[in-house]
Amino acid sequence: MTLKIGILVGRENTWPPAFIEEVNRRNAGVVAEFVKLSGTYMAEEPRYAVIVDRISHEVPYYRTFLKTAAIGGTHVVNNPFWWSADEKFTGATIATRLGVAHPRTVALPSHSYIPAIHPVESLRNLEPRIPWEQHVEYVGGFPLILKPHAGGGFKQVYKVYDMQGLWAAYNESGTECMMMQEFIHWEKYVRCLVIGREHVLVMKFDVSAPYPHRYFDEPDYLTPEEHERVVRDALTLCCALGYDMNTVEFAIKDGVPYAIDFTNPAPDMDYWSLKEKFFRWAVTKMADMCIAKALSGPATLDEIHWSRLLNPRDAVMKG
Repeated sequence: MTLKIGILVGRENTWPPAFIEEVNRRNAGVVAEFVKLSGTYMAEEPRYAVIVDRISHEVPYYRTFLKTAAIGGTHVVNNPFWWSADEKFTGATIATRLGVAHPRTVALPSHSYIPAIHPVESLRNLEPRIPWEQHVEYVGGFPLILKPHAGGGFKQVYKVYDMQGLWAAYNESGTECMMMQEFIHWEKYVRCLVIGREHVLVMKFDVSAPYPHRYFDEPDYLTPEEHERVVRDALTLCCALGYDMNTVEFAIKDGVPYAIDFTNPAPDMDYWSLKEKFFRWAVTKMADMCIAKALSGPATLDEIHWSRLLNPRDAVMKG
């Protein structure tokens, strides 16, 4: 029986068809196609050996379907159970516990709450005042970064230079749980595309450059020592999080790479962003990994067990 790899996508129009073409042209006993859904029965038998998920963070029904598929033995890239639970502040704790350099970070109580939350009775565990000065000192002073504890796409990310700017940004945050983070005065900045917890593509990255020209092919941008450390730390984080498809960003200061953003389980793999060389790498490595997973047999439940995901040292050894 021919094994199937399903692709679950949103508005992407370059990587998905290139990936499907790459898998199908190999004639490896595996075919790739777009997943089609109209409803999911509980405990239904999986139709796909592997599903690559690029969109369930925006479509709740897709996430529900993927959890059912994973329980049934489908290899889901990325793990829908961990993706449902991860967020950037937990990532900061995991990185620090693993010895990966990370900016000092503080999670903050939300500015506002839904109407059902009574400002006194529902929040009696909160101190009456946030000790702003103490938190600012902990992260190393101004400038600092204020951003949501979860989320992405550079939404609601503020670089603030004084207390007035911090309060103004916080007052705009609404019900978001925000976190205050040390600003690293970096000398170099890279984004690593990590596939299969094994392959790492290190790219110079400049988010302030005009889209889509933010990636730069500069092989000697990092020293050999910096490159080795970045690759090692990127793999350490992805193994701990159980992600087979992720981007990990590092701000490098005095030769030390600080992990800035590394919970991106639907990473940018668009042709117009990556350009031909990097794009072809992403297509090829994803095809290699997904075909191997399809041919390896059904996924086992130990791959989605919470104890492994939440014991990062054990995950690194097993990953």
